[in-house]
Amino acid sequence: MENIDWQQIRNIDLVHYLAQLGIEPKNIRGNDFWYHSPFREERTPSFKVNREKNVWYDWGEGKGGNLIDFAMRYHNCTVAEFLQGLKGTLLMQKPGSVKKTFVEEERAIKIVGERSIWSYALINYIKQRNIPLAIAEKYCREVLYTMKGKQYYGIGFKNDLGGFEIRNAHVKISSSPKGFTSIKNGAQNICVFEGFFDFLSFRTLHQHLPENSFDFMILNSLSFFERARPVMEQYQQRHLYLDQGKRGQEFTTYATSLSKSYIDESSLYRNHDDLNDFHCNFGKLQTPDSQLQQQKIKKPRKGL
Repeated sequence: MENIDWQQIRNIDLVHYLAQLGIEPKNIRGNDFWYHSPFREERTPSFKVNREKNVWYDWGEGKGGNLIDFAMRYHNCTVAEFLQGLKGTLLMQKPGSVKKTFVEEERAIKIVGERSIWSYALINYIKQRNIPLAIAEKYCREVLYTMKGKQYYGIGFKNDLGGFEIRNAHVKISSSPKGFTSIKNGAQNICVFEGFFDFLSFRTLHQHLPENSFDFMILNSLSFFERARPVMEQYQQRHLYLDQGKRGQEFTTYATSLSKSYIDESSLYRNHDDLNDFHCNFGKLQTPDSQLQQQKIKKPRKGL
């Protein structure tokens, strides 16, 4: 394949490439980024990317390789097809910004309909997350989608590009195009959340606040933080409600180092995973059994 810069392809950051596909690490240990395998369902992360070497290894299958090896397997394409997808666009993109070009038809999530939230299972799930149905309905829809030839439904939260974050008691997925969600009320300050259930929790906890007290930014993925910065930095103060996990706190530290206008609000839920976890468990005596049950409720698996 002529006019292909092989060195530039090799320099594409595999961690960023996975983020563009909506694949986020579950644990980070030094240069090792651990993921749930993109090739199957699993509860314990067994897919590792060594960022220094820019290679991956799937311990569940005993296979690994570089970015091209991953793309061939993930997109079910040949080397020539992968390179053809990059040709003409690679030189205009920064490393790690290559978009998903090849999608198996049965792998793609397609939105086939949306409606007001009325399915009992979804209403019950919203209640389990301690969100009033009236607040959920104001910002979310019940979406019908197909994946691998089958139809499903879930709570849909639309991003600014028209894609949906989709949740129910069993899955945590998103449809393309992926992006952040901004909600503008004409305020001078903005509140920033990692996920939309944290945003819904904030709206539930502060129902007394006037509508125009804050504007809101829901990242939907920390990988969109830099892309969302130009929007956030239009505001006088940016209140951060990111998760208590390592990556959430790393981004909080990074943001507060940029400007005093970024304000870390996570001390409110310092003993909880995130704002929704705090909201669900505030005032409750946590036993091992109840903690396990809450973990099942608030952390649906990615995929089906």
